[in-house]
Amino acid sequence: MKFRPCIDIHNGKVKQIIGGSLADRGDQAQENFVSNKDAAWYAERYREDGLTGGHIILLNPETSEYYARTKEQALQALRAYPGGMQLGGGVRPDNAGEFLDAGASHVIVTSYVFRDGQIRYDHLRKLKDAVGKEHLVLDVSCRRRGEKYYVVTDRWQKFTDVEMREELLERLTPYCAEFLVHAVDVEGKTSGIEEGVVRMLGCTKGLPVTYAGGVSDYRDLEKLETLGQGRVDVTIGSALDLFGGKLEYRKIPGFIRGLKSRDKGK
Repeated sequence: MKFRPCIDIHNGKVKQIIGGSLADRGDQAQENFVSNKDAAWYAERYREDGLTGGHIILLNPETSEYYARTKEQALQALRAYPGGMQLGGGVRPDNAGEFLDAGASHVIVTSYVFRDGQIRYDHLRKLKDAVGKEHLVLDVSCRRRGEKYYVVTDRWQKFTDVEMREELLERLTPYCAEFLVHAVDVEGKTSGIEEGVVRMLGCTKGLPVTYAGGVSDYRDLEKLETLGQGRVDVTIGSALDLFGGKLEYRKIPGFIRGLKSRDKGK
């Protein structure tokens, strides 16, 4: 397991929100934390600390009056840490190059690929052709419906008919370099991880995968390491002291290294 940092931007500000509360109408979200620092400050910190593979997420649609400000924050962060972070939010073949040129190591895509409740393989092929498999991360964030999990799109507001399963990741593996999975039902709630999602991801043996959602304390990191079988990386948002939480940012990488060493010693 590896610690992946994050920068979530909404209405032009770095925030931590309750993921399931996000609504395009009125650009609303239930906020846990609104930073008085800009996105570049966070990116510079991650660069100085040598943290790679994190993500920047634009949480406003292009139709929003705040989109230009949100995008500018994201571009500033990319310029502050060129090649060090991934970027997602409204990415398509026609704009992906702009973000890569600005310094994104990868672009992260959901809604362009999952359309009308299904996987659009024609869109997936266009993306792969546009940016290359090596620069593409597929966001297969999911929410529970009944006893199963389904991929959600449009800033986690719309359910698709695509069930989140190990077989899905296997089918998508030829098209991308990594997966990002927000467990949206617990995203931003610091109420504990979605164990069913983590257990599922731990059974996959293909591409790197990053889990986000619900981490509240060090015990959750221990669960992630165990249930994810050491294969699942983690992003921490609202629980981190950088975003008003109690977990100490400086201690997280060392704590995770300790978990890996402990597992090797078994």
